[in-house]
Amino acid sequence: MKIDGRCHCGIITFEAEVDPAAVVICHCTDCQTLSGSAFRTVVPTREGSFRLLSGTPKVYVKTGESGNKREQTFCPNCGTPIYSGPIGNGAKVVSLRVGTIRQRDQMVPSDQYWFRSAQAWLSALPTIKRRETQPVFDPKGGFGR
Repeated sequence: MKIDGRCHCGIITFEAEVDPAAVVICHCTDCQTLSGSAFRTVVPTREGSFRLLSGTPKVYVKTGESGNKREQTFCPNCGTPIYSGPIGNGAKVVSLRVGTIRQRDQMVPSDQYWFRSAQAWLSALPTIKRRETQPVFDPKGGFGR
C-alpha cells in the first residue's frame, strides 16, 4: 500500500510502501520513553520505498538491549517522531510511526512486542470514561470534570 505522511508542523513529509498487515505495537520501555506514551505503534516500510519529500529529520542513535544501534528520527522543529531504522544510507527498511501516516486509520496492529513491559492499566481502557473532545483548560492548568 502506498502511504504518505508528515510531522505535526509539516516540515517533514514523506511517502513509502507498507503492508498494513505488518503493523505492530511495541511496549518496551525505550519505546515508552521515546514516544512519551505507554507504547509505540509502527509499520515497516518495503525495502527502499521510504522517501523524504521535504525536510531533514534530526537523528538520535539508540543502542538496544541486543546491542544493535538504530537511528531514531524526529522533526527538529516540532519534535514529532518519524521513523527508526538501521544506521547508514542506501535501501533499507524503516519503521514508520503510525501516527505520522495520513492513512493511519487503515494501520490496525496485528501483534504486540515486549508485552512484559506493557502498562497494567491498558486492560482498563474500555472501562475508562470517554469524551469526544478535550475539556477546556482553566487558568491553573486543570480541566473540567
